[in-house]
Amino acid sequence: MIAFDPLSTDERVRLVDLHPKLGDLQQEAIAGLRSSQKALPCKYFYDALGARLFEAITELPEYYPTRTELGIMSQAVHEMADAIGAHATLVEFGSGVGLKTQKLLDALIEPSGCVLIEISRAALEASARQLADRYTDLEVIGVCADYTQALRLPRPRRPSARTVAFFPGSTIGNFTDEEAVRFLGRVAELVGQGGGLLVGIDRKKDTKVIEDAYNDSLGVTAAFNLNILSRLNQIGANFDLTHFRHHAPYLEREGRIEMRLISEREQRVCIGDAEIALSEGEHIVTEHSHKYDLGQFEEMARAAGFRLTKQWSDERDWFSVCLLEVD
Repeated sequence: MIAFDPLSTDERVRLVDLHPKLGDLQQEAIAGLRSSQKALPCKYFYDALGARLFEAITELPEYYPTRTELGIMSQAVHEMADAIGAHATLVEFGSGVGLKTQKLLDALIEPSGCVLIEISRAALEASARQLADRYTDLEVIGVCADYTQALRLPRPRRPSARTVAFFPGSTIGNFTDEEAVRFLGRVAELVGQGGGLLVGIDRKKDTKVIEDAYNDSLGVTAAFNLNILSRLNQIGANFDLTHFRHHAPYLEREGRIEMRLISEREQRVCIGDAEIALSEGEHIVTEHSHKYDLGQFEEMARAAGFRLTKQWSDERDWFSVCLLEVD
C-alpha cells in the first residue's frame, strides 16, 4: 500500500482559472425566442432563487430521481469505490459539495486528489475550501472552466492510479442524444486510458410517474420554470408571468420530458431592443430531460469510446448509476 505524506494546508487547495467565456442571458434568450421552436437555455435556471427552488423540488414526494439515486449510492457506494480502486483522482463536474459526492469520497480508498470543474469562480473557491475542510488529507484542485468544452486536467501532487469522473443527478439527460455522445467523448479524452466515468441516468418507466415528477401538485416546479422569465425581467424584459403557465409533458417517442412555458394569450414581449410575438397556446421550451433504457445508454457510451462495465439500480429499475470505462 502506498503511504502518503500529509499535505500542508497550502498544498491541499489549488485553483486554476481557465477564464471561461460566460454566457449572455439576454442575447441567448433573444436568439432562442427567435428560433422556429422558441426556447430558453436551461443553464440560466440557477440564480439564487432558482437554486433554492430546485433544492425544494428534490424533496417533493413526486420527484423520485434525487432520493432514488441517493438510495442506490447509500447501498452500493462501497462496491462503487472498489470498482474505482485505490489512489484514484476523482473529477467532479460541478461544486463537489453535494451529498452524493461526499458519500463517494467517504468510501474511496486513499484518493490521490479531487478536481472540481465549475464555471463560477466564486462558487468554485467556496466549494474547494469547504471540501478541503471536510477532508483534511485530500488535495482539492478547483478548475474554473466550462465543462461542456474541451480542457486538460491539472494533476494532483500525489501519484494517481487512474482518473474517474463523477456526473450524478441524471444531468446528462439535459443534453440531446448527440450532445450527450459528444460530452461523453470529451470525458473519455479527459480521463484518458484506464479512466472512467460514474454517471447517474434516469430510466424509462411509466409515463405518469415521470410526468408527476415534473408537474408537482404544490407548483414548485412551475415556480422554478417561471423564474427564468423573472431573471429576464431583471435585465430589461417585460414578461407578465401571469400570462404563462408551466407544463412538462413526457414525449414517449423522443424519450424525454420537455419543460414548457405556455403563453395563455396572444402577446408581445420586449427583451432589450427585441420584440417577440407569441400566439395563444404557443410554448417556449426551457429544458429537456431524457430518460434511457440501459441498452440505449450503453450504445451511446460505446459511440463515445466507453464501455459499460458495471451498473447499480434500485429495486424498481427507475434509476441507474453506471460505471463507464475507456474502451
